[in-house]
Amino acid sequence: MKLKNILKPIKVLGVMSILLTTQSCKDLLDEKVVSGIGNDYMNTAKGFEDAVKSAYSSLRYFYGSQQGLTLTEYGTDIYATGADGGYKGFHFYDTQMQPTVDYLINTWDELYRGINTCNAVIERAPKAAVSDAIKKLRVAEAKFLRAHYYYILFMQWGGVDLRLTETLSPTKDTKRASDAEMYNAIIADLNEAVANLEAKGHSSDYGRATKASAEALLAKVYLTKAYSAQKAADDFTKAAALCNNVINNYGFKLLDDFAQVHDENNQQNSEVVFAVQYTSDPLTNLTNNTGAVNGGNNLHLFFGMQYDVQPGMKRDVFYGRPFKRLRPTSYLLNTVFADRTNDSRYKKTFRDTWLSNNPGANLNASFDNSKTKLTFAAGDTAIFIPGYEMSLEERAKKKYQVLVPSRYDEALFPTLTKFFDTKRPDLTYEAGSRDFFVFRLADIYLMLAEAQLKAGNIADATKAFNMVRYRAGWPGKKDAMLITEAQMNFEMIIEERARELAGEQMRWVDLKRWGLLVERVKMHNPQAAVNIADRHNVRPIPQTQIDRSAKGAFAQNPGF
Repeated sequence: MKLKNILKPIKVLGVMSILLTTQSCKDLLDEKVVSGIGNDYMNTAKGFEDAVKSAYSSLRYFYGSQQGLTLTEYGTDIYATGADGGYKGFHFYDTQMQPTVDYLINTWDELYRGINTCNAVIERAPKAAVSDAIKKLRVAEAKFLRAHYYYILFMQWGGVDLRLTETLSPTKDTKRASDAEMYNAIIADLNEAVANLEAKGHSSDYGRATKASAEALLAKVYLTKAYSAQKAADDFTKAAALCNNVINNYGFKLLDDFAQVHDENNQQNSEVVFAVQYTSDPLTNLTNNTGAVNGGNNLHLFFGMQYDVQPGMKRDVFYGRPFKRLRPTSYLLNTVFADRTNDSRYKKTFRDTWLSNNPGANLNASFDNSKTKLTFAAGDTAIFIPGYEMSLEERAKKKYQVLVPSRYDEALFPTLTKFFDTKRPDLTYEAGSRDFFVFRLADIYLMLAEAQLKAGNIADATKAFNMVRYRAGWPGKKDAMLITEAQMNFEMIIEERARELAGEQMRWVDLKRWGLLVERVKMHNPQAAVNIADRHNVRPIPQTQIDRSAKGAFAQNPGF
């Protein structure tokens, strides 16, 4: 049984309706809507279990969604704007970065919905008609989730309203917690979660938090804290110990081939530590109390170039619906992915070939000026991206269009393929069914390398770092991927995390926690370099939060 059909959040502010689930013999949970349920329902065994499952649902709003992607990959050193779409202010750090932007408001509200559901589970657990062992386990899950939601809020906005009890009615009694209070609350929740969650990598009810997933998040929190004004001398060593626990105690294993990690037919693989689950059933992708549909994991939409208007091509399910929201920066392509001889990840991260699905004769070439007319049979190469500046003469010999770096623009660029979803029912369908990997083992190894490096354990840092490097090497080139202790430095960490984790909703937070957001964006993202400033290390507090607080109680972040 998998925890696939995580519930729509329970309305805990006096609204008397709830989305319920019942178990079936299938691999999923069958759902039905039942109205008129009172608050006492949560005291029943089934109601309590449904409430815990419901607490997971807000993760879907952030992970595998355009709003979460906007807050984590836009405006970094590795991604710039594509041709289409809104919210480009998050790339440019311009006047669109206002407290009234709906992505900021809706993300804030959805995360607090998740927090309040967690608070309800924790407070009402004593009266639930389940065993003490189940109560302890489910409360631990709720504390993992509450910490997770607060960590996201803290990274995006700084200190927020730290509510650790259930909110039963509207209130204007709000205040901003200090950084120290935020860290203390998040770490306390995670320590309790680590102590009481199942001591395994994955629950038998796949998708639930376990001790491994709580340790992974706690390690990331300690790494973040270690760079902050709240740092303690042992933050890096604590993070390293937690990463070692995840690596050594639960049977996780790096896959032999980097491409296997993101194989849509291999989602429950040995590298996944914690995943947010999606399904092909649109009913199960409800994410908020208005019944709005998140659209499944729709990241497959946002990284694609405009292949579908090129000669020999038309849009199809396999090559995807190209929304053209993000394109890789020159730094990502030319520096991070400079080694393509030994390292397989450029080839296995980006699509470089499109085969004709719209054959025809005497078609006009578009971007490739080495030829004027093209003819394609079905399955012929129609577009190729060599990744280097192939000469005009060499391109002229090819029977297809060659897209060279000098011709890259906001509509034409190497396309990240990690999230492509060929199981969608038709070429216009936006809702993807792939799980989103929040923590995977390569990330944990790189966190361990970072923590060990900062703690002064260069040998251990190099060993952990090389685990990821070795796996990424082409057959016969793996030894060439290994670095020496003399080569191990922080720039290696910065670039390796970009190589391994590009697009996986981590980069903005990584740059922010390192204190390098402004510096790295100015260095490597010309679009944002002019506007970005220190104030952009946090987002503007949603105006709705300020308006629904007592006058002057909830301060806006400086500069907004």
